Formats: sequence, C-alpha cells, structure tokens
Amino acid sequence: MAVIYEKVALIGLGLIASSMAHAMRQRGLVATVVGHAKSAETRAAAMELGFCDAVFETAAEAVAGADLVVLAVPVGVMAQVAAEIGPHLKPGATVTDVGSVKQAVIDAVAPHIPEGVHFIPGHPIAGTEHSGPRSGFATLFENRWWLLTPSEGTDATQVARLRALCEAMGANVDEMDAPHHDLVLAVTSHTPHLIAYTMVGVADDLRRVTDSEIIKYSAAGFRDFTRIAASDPTMWRDVFLNNKDATLEILGRFTEELFALQRAIRKGDGAHLHDYFSRTRAIRRGIIQAGQDTAASDFGRGAVASGRGADEKKQ
Repeated sequence: MAVIYEKVALIGLGLIASSMAHAMRQRGLVATVVGHAKSAETRAAAMELGFCDAVFETAAEAVAGADLVVLAVPVGVMAQVAAEIGPHLKPGATVTDVGSVKQAVIDAVAPHIPEGVHFIPGHPIAGTEHSGPRSGFATLFENRWWLLTPSEGTDATQVARLRALCEAMGANVDEMDAPHHDLVLAVTSHTPHLIAYTMVGVADDLRRVTDSEIIKYSAAGFRDFTRIAASDPTMWRDVFLNNKDATLEILGRFTEELFALQRAIRKGDGAHLHDYFSRTRAIRRGIIQAGQDTAASDFGRGAVASGRGADEKKQ
C-alpha cells in the first residue's frame, strides 16, 4: 500500500497505539513512527518490540515534524498533553485521538490546537482487556468500526486522508457528531462495562460463595463479566467521569428495565420474560449478521492462542 503519512507521532504507547504502529508498519502506510510515553519502561518496550523508530521522553519532542499526531492517553490528561504539544505542532499537521468519549476530548484538546493544524477526533471501537505496549497486534482493527467526529468546517481533504489510514488498517469508518457518539457509546459500551464491574463486585461481596467457587464454577456469563472488568481502570474511570450525562441517562433506563424484570420474576410472569429474552436474542443475532462477533460457543476467543483476539472488545 502507498504511504499515507510520512511521519506519525503516537502519544501514549498502550494497546491501541501499539496496534496502530504494528498495522501501519506491516502495511507500509507510514514512513516513520515515533512515540512518547511517561514510563521509561514503556519507552524501552516500544523500542525492543520495534514498532517505533524512535521514542522521546516528552510529548513535545515526539510531535516535532509529525504529519499525524495520535493522542492515545487517558481522557483525563488530554488537556495537559494538548497544552504541551500545541506550540510544537507542524503547520498543516493533523491531530486525532482514540478516546472513547468525544465531547470531553474536544473541549479539552481543541483550545490548544493552533491555527493551520487540523483536529479530527476519533474512536476505534476495538480492543481487548489487555493493556500496555506488549498487548498490541496488527489485526486489532480488522472489520471493527472507527468513528470520526470532525467539527463543522474541518478540511474535508484531511478527514478523507485520516479515513483512508483507518480503512487501510482494516477498519470500517463512519462519521457522526460528538454528542451522538457519546450517547451511542453509553449504550453499547460504557453502561455495559459499568454493569460488568458491578456484577463482579457483587460476586466478591457474596461471602456465601467462596473465592474458589467463583473461580472454579464461573459460567460463560460471569466469565465474560470478569474479562470486561479486567480492563484498564484509569481509562474507565475517565470515561465515566467524562461521559457522565449520557451514561447516567442509559443507566436510568437500565434500572427501569431491571425493575420490570424483577416484577416479572416475582409474579411468575413467564410470558413477559420469554418475550423480553426473545427480543434481546434477536439483537444478538443482528450483531453476528453484521460481522461484529461470531456465533462460536467460545465467542471465537479459543481460535486465538494469545488470548488477544479482535473479538475481545474493550471499547
């Protein structure tokens, strides 16, 4: 494939950034990949693994001369990082991010982007419960959605260029406005993660069930909850703090549904339960038909020896 960006700077070198680096290098999409991470251990790992040509102690050094800058840091530090790199961005460069909240990122980053630099917020809906520079792999984005939320007036040529990069890494790309993105993700990712964290916490609190029984007899449902709940706590703390309104709205709807199911169980209303489960089963079928999961009994994870299959999603 042809080179899309000459130099890409990755600010933050965890799962998403390292996977981007592997994918871009493997497919010849960039000429040079540089990076920055706060941790000396992470910087050393990036060089050892070879997905960066150079790593820098500061974000300001890393972005110098870069055509594309990717902010792959927790949402809570986006403003601080943007303030640091702003004066060092190359005129005509594009800045994007991979945060799973968009309006908060725009509010944090946009004020620090100088005139002549293009800011195109983004969110790859892909990942695993693993984190860190050693967790990345080149196929992470294949057949996954990458959402872009450019503001009105953003240079269409640069949006198309970033879209081309995402598609070349195997992703499906769509565009939407930031508030709509945050509501959609509150339904499809944020609230489900909160529920998973809660369910695992409840199991931990049930002293009638010993730790060994929880581990030994984990059925598929609880096991998948624990996989989701193993996701990066810093990232998810920032997600909930920065997508508060949409998450609370969906959580309220969830609570109403839960009360209705409680009532049906208490009253022995089998018809209500059957109808409800039939509707939710149809949604599952729709996800499989859309190619966003597999009907395999193990959700496809057994096919990936490393345990880092693209179906292990951490949005």
